[in-house]
Order: sequence, then structure tokens, then C-alpha cells
Amino acid sequence: MEDCPVNIRTPTRSGGRSARRAQRTAPNFEMLPGLTRGIPLCEVMDESQVERIDTASMDILENVGVQFRDPIALEDWRRAGAKVEGELVYLDRGLVRELIATIPSDFTYHARDPGKNVRLGGKHSIFVPMTGAPFLRDLDDVRRNPTLDDLAMFHKLSHMLPALHSSAHHIVEPYDHPISQRHLRITYSSMKHSDKTFMGMTTSPKNAEDVLDMCAILFGEDFLENHPVTTGNCNGNSPLVWDETMLGALRAFCRRNQPVLCSPFVLGGANTPASVPATVAQLNAEALSALAYTQVIRKGAPAIYGHYLSTVSMKSGAPMAGTPEISLMNFMIGQMARHYGVPWRTSNTLGGAKTFDAQAGYESATTLQAVLHSGANYIWHSAGWNEAGMHCSTAKFIVDAEQCAMAYRMAEGPKWHDFDQALSAVPDVGPGGHYLGHPHTQDNFQTAFFMPEMFDNNSIEQWAAEGEVEITERALKHARKLLAEYQEPTLDIAKNEELLDYIARREREIPAADELNQSF
Repeated sequence: MEDCPVNIRTPTRSGGRSARRAQRTAPNFEMLPGLTRGIPLCEVMDESQVERIDTASMDILENVGVQFRDPIALEDWRRAGAKVEGELVYLDRGLVRELIATIPSDFTYHARDPGKNVRLGGKHSIFVPMTGAPFLRDLDDVRRNPTLDDLAMFHKLSHMLPALHSSAHHIVEPYDHPISQRHLRITYSSMKHSDKTFMGMTTSPKNAEDVLDMCAILFGEDFLENHPVTTGNCNGNSPLVWDETMLGALRAFCRRNQPVLCSPFVLGGANTPASVPATVAQLNAEALSALAYTQVIRKGAPAIYGHYLSTVSMKSGAPMAGTPEISLMNFMIGQMARHYGVPWRTSNTLGGAKTFDAQAGYESATTLQAVLHSGANYIWHSAGWNEAGMHCSTAKFIVDAEQCAMAYRMAEGPKWHDFDQALSAVPDVGPGGHYLGHPHTQDNFQTAFFMPEMFDNNSIEQWAAEGEVEITERALKHARKLLAEYQEPTLDIAKNEELLDYIARREREIPAADELNQSF
């Protein structure tokens, strides 16, 4: 497989400070390495409270049970030694602990460009764009139905934005293609327009198998056997239900040794108790039941403790984002995942605002900070999410990605590599001086402090003279610029043709359907 990673820089002459400065300020779309966190975790529970959540969750699994609405899963559980009554599975805590102990604590995602492989688990985290939006706000900030071209646009932007480590999958729903066949075109767009890792559709068991067949074409069947290359997401139906569609997709991924997110879908106060600790106890039981099932399918298969968190407004019944309880739950779930030694997923930069306004910014920033301090590994929905996931905002996608880059810088922790050199500038400058002209400043000012492109820090006079441009317009202008500079990462011609042949064959075999089945 021949790959051509994008690494666009304006050519400069070598030699001299001016040349180094020119190189630093040239366009650079190189992906940041996966984040290795260097800041302390925020842990809001002591050891006894972690044990209290664990005990409550195990009591739920043993005495209340979890409904597995799938005859194959029920038979699997019987063979594994679980108590099964009808569709209810009662899981002994010893069996659960034995099974989840075989989940890898960390692993490496392998991308089409090996230089963009990323490690996940422990201190290692990645940022992944949002998915599942039935609408978008486009390059003119117009809310409308998306197309395949719109999806390709977001995959291209994901490819170029350094802090995003994945192109995800259906960032937006392409309405110009039959629902039953979309997973094929969505997967191909993820593969073609970016050489980063990506997600795989789990809208049905057969759709999941199609995605994995396409991965086998791209990477090789033998390669999949020992190398994670994609991610499936399986949502639970809280409270305490896993359905046939999600379980079938989960099996497809586990059998091919590909990671799956085991994600209860929390609407706090509606499908969980109106209590943060009790919600976490129920969610933990749901996640553990699915994580354990992945190991019934294939011991040692990578799996990720997942969830989607929101709380419900008791005024309107609508889901809310950016609330303090969501932050607390993220802190607590992080502790539980570490207690079991498994990687975990959360959701990032969420917002319920209808436009890219101050509400969207506050909600997203609140979530982002909590996520970074919670120690999350798979940080999903990191760019574009707004209106409770009903639309992906192009402007917000750009700004969110830059916010992730800023958060990345913070989460790395302080850098001490040039401490002595920088400190030696203090006697050079002395009392009353300034550091702007000092050689150390001249050599390091571009990298010492993060300088966001999307935020305006000029004087109000300069801002007014330049047309009083606000952040939405700046972000959309930047998106257009990125798209104009986009260079498609070369996909091996033979593999590309094989992928297109596979899609054509499957589209002939799959009837056009009218139902839409989304995974969040």
C-alpha cells in the first residue's frame, strides 16, 4: 500500500533566525501525535466511594439483570455460565470481573499513514470529530440537509486540522444517497479523503460486516487480525437493555478483533435515577455488561468503556449539555474505568445552542475542560456538535478543533526542556527591561505560547478597521481557505478500485430502504 501523508509547508531557505521564523509561520497541516497527558487527574471520589459504585453496579447485574434482546447473545451467555431467564441475563460479579480482566488496558490504532498511528489507553488520548448530525450549518452558515459532498468536506477538514486524530464516519448524514447503502459511501469517504484512523458504521450487523470487509481491502485481512484500524460504537438502551442490532454489530467488530465502544445512552433523570451517583452506578452496570460480552465473543479483543452523557431539563424534557452534573459524571466514570483497567470514551464540546453563539461556547468549553481533567481516552464529538447533535456547524467545527489544540497543549503539562536557557535571559535583561528583543525570545516566541488563529486579540480600533469580523465569519473564512489548500492523500490505485468494486457489488445487492437507523 502506497501512502502519501499530507505535510504542507512553504519552502524556505535554511540558515538564520529569519529562515527558522518563516518555517514556523508557514502553513502546517501535520497531525499532532496522540495526546500523552501530563497533568493530574480530577478524582472526585475516594476509594470507598469507588467501591460503593462498584458494589451497587454488581448488585444490579446480579439481582436486577440486564435485558439482552438477542437470541444469539442469550445463548452465548448461557454457555459462559450466566443465569438466563427469558431475555434477562443475571451476571455474577466474579464472572464479570474475570471477563473484563482480559480487555487490553491500551492499544494502538493503525492508520492508512503509519505516521498517524495513535495509542489509546492509560495516559494516551485522541480527539475525534462529532458524528450523526441530520443537518449541517454550511460554509454560508445556512442550516440544511447534508449531502455526500458535505460529508467529504468534513472529512477533508478533519484530515487537515492538526488536533483531530480521526475522520470519524458519518459526521453528517448524506441525504442524497439511499439510507440502506449510506454506510458504504460514508466508509469510503472516511478512507479516501483522510489517511487518519476512522470509525465504522454499526447501523446493522451486516453494515458492520461491510465496513470490516472494506477495512480488510484497505489494510489486509491478516493485518486486521492483530491491528486495530477502526472503531465501532454500540449504544445501550437505558435502563439496562441491549438490543439485537447493536449486539450483532458488536459481535462483528469483536470477531475481527476491532475495538468497540460499549456506550449506554444517558438522559439523566429520564432513563436513569435523578441522582449523579445512582446514575453512574446504573451506567457502570450497563457498560460492564457489554464490556464483559465482548470477551465472551473473543477474549482479548480491544473494547472501550463508553457512554453518552446528558441531563434532562425538568422544565422541558430536553437534553442539556455543559451542566455541572455532566462534568461530575465524567470525573466519576473516569475513576471507574481506571478501577477496571480499561480505556474509556466520553463526548466533548457538546452544546444545545441553535447557532454558534455564546451559549455554544460556554457549554463546549465547560465540557472540554472536564473531559481533559477526567482522563478520558477516546474523546468523541470533539468538533462541530451543536443543537444537541442535530446539526454540525462548519464554523464551530473549525473553532472546536482549535480549542482541542489548545487543550492538547495544556494537557501535556509544563515543558521544562529550555528552563535553564530561558532563565539565563533574566540577568541579561535585568530590572526594567523587556524580553522582546532577546535571542531566546526571538527563537522561541512562536512556540512558547499558543496563539489561536480564530480568536481576535487585537485592539478594538484595529478590529473595527478590519470590518468588525466576528468568530463565525472568521471560522468560515478559514474553512474555505483550508479546503482550497487541501491535497488528497494518495490511495493505492488497486485498493481504490477494489473498494469501488466492493461498493458497487453491495449496492446492487442491498435494496434501497426507507428507515434510518443512527448510532450516537
